[in-house]
Amino acid sequence: MHFTEYDTRVAAYAVIVDDAERILLSWFNGNHRTEPGWTLPGGGVDYGEQLPAAVVREVKEETGYDVEVGAPLATNVYVVPFQPGRRPYQSTRVIFEARIVGGELGTLEVDGTTDFAEWVTLEEAAQVPESAADIIRVGIEAWRAQSAR
Repeated sequence: MHFTEYDTRVAAYAVIVDDAERILLSWFNGNHRTEPGWTLPGGGVDYGEQLPAAVVREVKEETGYDVEVGAPLATNVYVVPFQPGRRPYQSTRVIFEARIVGGELGTLEVDGTTDFAEWVTLEEAAQVPESAADIIRVGIEAWRAQSAR
């Protein structure tokens, strides 16, 4: 399918793991379009915005933390096929490693798609239900591969 025949969204996400082997996740409320569930902090990149700047902005909005963005860990493509009344859709997602440099836990987003953020052990996060965002598993696997080097 030619790129003019579907909608594309570019998104940037952060994997933030603390010294206690916990990962920071945000609770996506579903926005009346899909089931609510855990995801990595992050989201859509604004027009003209650089991906690392989008990570900084999104993490602050969703978690209350200020972050320093590291290297990209992985890319991932999520596809929603054609549905009546809606064009096919592709989300191209870039996952970055990040570390907290300030702020405090608390969602700053008002009337957005994130209700709250929470620290979850890597073990718990790796076992989230299949209905949860697959990007969590992609992020954890990429972070572990990077950490093993």
